[in-house]
Amino acid sequence: MSHFITLEGPEGSGKSTQAQMLAEELEHKGVKVLLTREPGGDPVSEDIREILLNGQDHSVLDRTEVFLYLAARAQHTERIIRPHMEDGFTIVCARYVDSTVAYQGYGSGLDLDLIHRMNSFATGGLMPDLTLLLDIDVETGLRRQSEWNRFERKAVDYHRRVREGFLEEARLHPERIVIIDAAQSIEAIHHEIIRQVAEKLGIGI
Repeated sequence: MSHFITLEGPEGSGKSTQAQMLAEELEHKGVKVLLTREPGGDPVSEDIREILLNGQDHSVLDRTEVFLYLAARAQHTERIIRPHMEDGFTIVCARYVDSTVAYQGYGSGLDLDLIHRMNSFATGGLMPDLTLLLDIDVETGLRRQSEWNRFERKAVDYHRRVREGFLEEARLHPERIVIIDAAQSIEAIHHEIIRQVAEKLGIGI
């Protein structure tokens, strides 16, 4: 049986590291796993990622960002995630719909209801079975960053709104989103993730 697991959180929370560790643990236990990320995961989506994260043009409108993220997500969902789930893979994905809600909705102040509806359109309604929200205070998270992309260079107040957005979405969707303290050691976070995956999804790891 396939599952869809996403890892979310503010900058510096360790999503990519923990996604990699989770995927390796699942694979070690004999689970068919696909490790992927957003924006990205598909050649078209990776091209869009380059524009969004590494572009030097600061004139990109907030509305433009939303459409680019949704375009990458639509491609990724239909070309990568759905086909692998149909083949019995468990998907581990660093970032998905909640990031757009937190960054472009809460962070940039765009209409939340519209973003939710656009996310549903882009994904065809596909939602994760479990979302692991790695929460960390903004200042600590930003200090952890060694390389800064276009979003990480935004003002601290923006990042605070993003974090609060993630926490609010967790409050609204407790059946899906689990908050994990990302200020812990890498090993402690990993063990908590493993416990939550086993408890919530019944995966014997």
